[in-house]
Amino acid sequence: MQNMMQTVFLDRDGTLNEEAGYIREVDSLALIPGSALAVKRFQEAGFLTVLTTNQTGPARGYYDEDHVLALNQRVQDLLQAEAGVKLHAVYYCPHLATGSVQPYAIACHCRKPETGMIQQAQQQFPNIDLSRSYVIGDKATDVDFGHNAGCRSVLLKTGYGQRVLDGEYQTLANPPDIVADDLSDAANQILAMTVSSH
Repeated sequence: MQNMMQTVFLDRDGTLNEEAGYIREVDSLALIPGSALAVKRFQEAGFLTVLTTNQTGPARGYYDEDHVLALNQRVQDLLQAEAGVKLHAVYYCPHLATGSVQPYAIACHCRKPETGMIQQAQQQFPNIDLSRSYVIGDKATDVDFGHNAGCRSVLLKTGYGQRVLDGEYQTLANPPDIVADDLSDAANQILAMTVSSH
């Protein structure tokens, strides 16, 4: 039996970096304070750290897919600069069924809360243990994404998270397993539970 790996599937906007709508200037993307160190702490504890992000800008015609790649690379560069770490893998969904730009205007299996991005991660890392893994994000769709994949879900109060909790943005079909102030707090709670379960 291979050693099964615990994974944190991280949303991007409002989770790792400040929520700023559709980011047109790559240099304006800024990490939320403490998020780089949280990623480092997860990695030091033996977790895979994987980005799973819906990025509908290409489908909406706001910018091309290369811009999404540049923004994701900016996240990696900032994580490296601030904490000396990089995410193990990056997946994104550029699709939106109601989008205006082909070939992105499709109903797909990778847009959260569908589980396609986690399935991609499982192909790249076959020994991911979903039952011991966590989906972390700031939207109800992230909580549902975790629920649908058989992971535990963490709702952050950063980004849209507080509005979700207040019932002002999206509707929680499934309660999150953990509510955390930010990614640092999520790391504190998850790593405390991981230690106590060993």
